[in-house]
Amino acid sequence: MTDSADSARLPGATRPVALITGPTSGIGNGFAQRLASLGYDLVLVARDEERLTALAEELERKFATRSEVLAADLADADDRAKVAARAAEGVEFLVNNAGFAHSGEFWTLPYEQLQAQLDVNVTSVLQLTHAALPAMIAAAKGSIVNVASVAGLVPGRGSTYSASKSYVVSFTEGLAGGLAGTGVRIQALCPGFVHTEFHERAGIEMSSLPKPLWLSVEQVVAGSLSDLEKDRVISVPGAQYKALTTVAGLVPRTLQVRINRGLFNSRGRT
Repeated sequence: MTDSADSARLPGATRPVALITGPTSGIGNGFAQRLASLGYDLVLVARDEERLTALAEELERKFATRSEVLAADLADADDRAKVAARAAEGVEFLVNNAGFAHSGEFWTLPYEQLQAQLDVNVTSVLQLTHAALPAMIAAAKGSIVNVASVAGLVPGRGSTYSASKSYVVSFTEGLAGGLAGTGVRIQALCPGFVHTEFHERAGIEMSSLPKPLWLSVEQVVAGSLSDLEKDRVISVPGAQYKALTTVAGLVPRTLQVRINRGLFNSRGRT
């Protein structure tokens, strides 16, 4: 039987391994850069093998990091199983970052697109976390960051997107209780609006959003890792979003829904 500590290394290497989904841009790329700088080798998971390979080469030049490239579409069951099998072999850090939103109203979109969103935003988080945990628990060491959204705490940024992120938050909070004392840390990262390709890919117009509401990828990743060290299960980067989520928790649900409609303008996206 392979020792769990050895299985969390790339073959012939001694550095810990982090598996990151969606690392070619945005928050996932921020985690790849930061974890590589901290001495991790990486398993990079995304659909675009060419971009993954370019990222692996970049990280090797900058940080002497070894990367395993795993091209996979997390909306596809067979590809998810392939990534889950790699996670089950052992990693010390898992970042479930891949996710997307849609432009257009819920009732106008093909069901298959909505199901694909659910599979990436929710099912992959569930499946990869389930796969990675046994080896982490056996080693009494490991970290999992599930990238959710402030929309998971303050719904309003589209129906299925907010619902998927609410699941990630609730799932992570519940699992944190069961993991207490195991040596494994878990976090739901809940950023607000971040300068990434996310909204452009979804076809969502964001030019009217006030500048103070934007966060940088570096702010988000630094806030996440700082909160992870403090064992904070819910991480909300940025003072503006900490204040927003705190106030939202004090407002009656019926009033909160009306406020969110005006603040987040969820028309035309899901």
